[in-house]
Amino acid sequence: MIKVNVRSGIDVLPDIKHEKITGRRLGVITNPTGLTSDFRSSIEVIASLPGSELTALFACEHGLRGQLQAGKHVDDEVDPVFGVPVYSLYDSRRKPDADMLKNVDTVIFDIQDLGVRFYTYMTTLLYVMEACAEHGKSLLVLDRPNPLGGERCEGGFLKPGYESMVGGWHIPINTGMTIGEFARMANDMRGTGCDLDVIRLEGWTRGMEYTDTGLPWVLPSPNIPTMDTVRLYSGTCFFEGTNLSEGRGTTRPFEWIGAPWVNGEELAQAFNAYGLPGVHAHSMYMTPTFSKHQGEGCGGVMLFVTRPAEVEAVRTGLVLLHLVSRMYPDQFQWLSPPEGRSRYFIDLLTGSEDVRRHIHEEAGLQRLVAEWGKDAEQWRTMRAPYLLYGGA
Repeated sequence: MIKVNVRSGIDVLPDIKHEKITGRRLGVITNPTGLTSDFRSSIEVIASLPGSELTALFACEHGLRGQLQAGKHVDDEVDPVFGVPVYSLYDSRRKPDADMLKNVDTVIFDIQDLGVRFYTYMTTLLYVMEACAEHGKSLLVLDRPNPLGGERCEGGFLKPGYESMVGGWHIPINTGMTIGEFARMANDMRGTGCDLDVIRLEGWTRGMEYTDTGLPWVLPSPNIPTMDTVRLYSGTCFFEGTNLSEGRGTTRPFEWIGAPWVNGEELAQAFNAYGLPGVHAHSMYMTPTFSKHQGEGCGGVMLFVTRPAEVEAVRTGLVLLHLVSRMYPDQFQWLSPPEGRSRYFIDLLTGSEDVRRHIHEEAGLQRLVAEWGKDAEQWRTMRAPYLLYGGA
């Protein structure tokens, strides 16, 4: 058995008497990552808490059971095990309304986040905090580790006007915070006024990656299978806004990128010449089974994490975007805005138009890296008062 070094919020919750639990009707926002260290479902644990009643469940992107691919709408249903309504927060409604909350006193949030701005669970939490404040409900966040540890801050701030489900607030791409720390900061700095409390982790320090915790790793979404995926996701996810495959439909999503017109050997050589720390590109050919370039043989590169602590995923993604836009100007494209909308998806992911307009230039690449580095350092200062955990 793996030694468990950390207790998550759901592990701690049954051991305490909490005013937001006792005598309260409870609504739970979770997915398959809502799991104790000994593999009990968070829903099961919460439903069995004495002196309270489970009255509602809420489903984010990918569904309550994590069965849906990215972007697929989630339907309301009645849970077959607990017999309570499951309300979707990923359809035409992204925010709980009064009807959803009428039989709830306390909302409990227990989802394994990545600490990455465009991972939609973070935006859902912002909406839930607003709804709880508007409707007089309490919110209890059961904290979980940031899989990358609590020290890695990367990427530029999202600029006003680019808010969406893949970026709900003026924050960098990698926050370096747990979901509980983030909730405290957002509630205060956005002036939300939510009646919020966080059940803290036990045994976690900022230098720990998820593999150091001993907790079971459950896919937080269908295309985040491994820790190497997590280590690269905040940079390779940029390719969702392009006509290259970001690896969906292969066994290595976000670790491989490619397209039918990419020469993997040339791209790998050009990328490795930048000498980025902790990562190496190797030519690899794949045929996605779904999503972009389904059924087509694609050249591309597999990114190997050689030194996890040194990887700069956001910079890695920018360099790859720069190279493919320069090497394949006739084939490379940004995905156009959906019909009836004006904003490019790459702009929503990166937080402004800057990447789309300037990444093809070497000077543009270097300016973005420098500016985003300054943003990340500013963020370190901003977040400091809200951190709950120290170093090793």
